[in-house]
Amino acid sequence: MRVVVAAIGRLKAGPERELVARYLERAGQVGRGVALGPVEVVELDESRARRPEDRKRDEAAALSAALDPKLLIYALDEGGKSPGSEAFAADLGRRRDDGAAGVAFVIGGADGLAADLLARASARVAFGAMTWPHQIVRVLLAEQLYRAATILAGHPYHRA
Repeated sequence: MRVVVAAIGRLKAGPERELVARYLERAGQVGRGVALGPVEVVELDESRARRPEDRKRDEAAALSAALDPKLLIYALDEGGKSPGSEAFAADLGRRRDDGAAGVAFVIGGADGLAADLLARASARVAFGAMTWPHQIVRVLLAEQLYRAATILAGHPYHRA
């Protein structure tokens, strides 16, 4: 199953980018055995619009244009559910087993995601109630994708 991480903003060279790359590489290696990935990354520029609603609209349009319409959208959103790692992995495995073409994890800009994009999402996921910088969200997502692949593969990385 195809897995895409689509984000507004670009990670600069440094420890966050290196950590994301390391987890996504591992996710791809383990994921091959369970028909997940490799994970593709799409980075898009932030909107230059002045008003937050205009920025969210522009960024939603850019994200929508960059994604294959066959992909299920998982919106990273502070109003989403915070599943445990096993539930997250089970959901991905179920969608894979149900024949989904793939999933796209969408990370909005500083203002969040537009309401119409959130409404189209198959799932809304939050990494807790706290607000996280986008660089950290990408690290968290990359690690959870790796963890999900290891859970589905029965690999000992996840020791809950």
